[in-house]
Amino acid sequence: MKLKSKYILGVMSGTSLDGVDIAYVKISQTADDYQFKIIQTDTIPYAKKWKSNLKNGIHLNEEELKKLDTSYGIYLGKILKNFIEENNIKGLDFIASHGHTIFHNPTNKYTLQIGNNPEIATITGYKTICDFRVQDVALGGQGAPLVPIGDELFFSEYDYCLNLGGFANISYKEKNNRVAFDICPVNIVLNHFAEKLNLPFDNQGKIASNGKINSALLNELNSLTFYTTKKPKSLGYEFVLNSIFPIINKYNLEVKDFLRTFVEHIALQIANKIDSDSKKSMFITGGGAFNTFLIERLRSLTKTKIVIPSESIINYKEALVFALLGYLKYEGENNCLKSITGAQKNHSSGVIFTP
Repeated sequence: MKLKSKYILGVMSGTSLDGVDIAYVKISQTADDYQFKIIQTDTIPYAKKWKSNLKNGIHLNEEELKKLDTSYGIYLGKILKNFIEENNIKGLDFIASHGHTIFHNPTNKYTLQIGNNPEIATITGYKTICDFRVQDVALGGQGAPLVPIGDELFFSEYDYCLNLGGFANISYKEKNNRVAFDICPVNIVLNHFAEKLNLPFDNQGKIASNGKINSALLNELNSLTFYTTKKPKSLGYEFVLNSIFPIINKYNLEVKDFLRTFVEHIALQIANKIDSDSKKSMFITGGGAFNTFLIERLRSLTKTKIVIPSESIINYKEALVFALLGYLKYEGENNCLKSITGAQKNHSSGVIFTP
């Protein structure tokens, strides 16, 4: 089969609100073999106003949400146009953008990622593929996680692929099918506490490492019903607001002790979901891969070999994989697998806007 290649801008905004990740990548395909090359990357941090607007989007009424949706699309369009111009990018086939999740409640048949309108295509002048989750939810799926298609096509040599972003999600092969699910909140909660100390995050988990575990809080967190429900399953900010914070708010602890307890909660929940086997490997990406203390706790709780890749893959794997989702949509190939999301069928999800 002849080699097919596309040059794509993959765009990702995660629930931890670090900023907009942009990855200019080349994706190539021969038969069923997929390869990638990360050419240029950048993260555009959110200004305080945008961080606040996105964090509070869940509380807006319909009219306010429509305005935020449009303005966020314009914001993305402008920063992507600037990225293209600054890096003198000439060969670009299309943009593939995740948008930013405001609501995610597949049980009640809805999910919303804002910024998935024509604004990006109009402003940049490039075809844009986006809105990858809605179709899957309409087909009875979770609409998440979507990144495991990249684990299947790019990183299948590892037994487990774990992403530590706003939430932890994991994927692996089970009876020759790729399965995946969200495990628990990670940076969306850890950053919340770091911000109480006027820090964007707990650098390398140093603050948490100096704290003490509160056993009562840890036991309450570990007893949440979500952790014993069967896959497929996924999490949204609603879970943090409605289940995590009400438990945490009952306790009067120092920030370092909250952080220490929640790191232990994360490590235990992840360790519970994998086989502790020295012959198996776990590939870890996302901002949490830089949390040295969290990784230490994981190493202590499992014999599974932990693999930390290059910084560009840690930081931009999700942007890369959304470029892949766009590539598969463009080629008319399935980019959502029912074994992962629980949808009625495998399908090719996304909406294409032309300038």
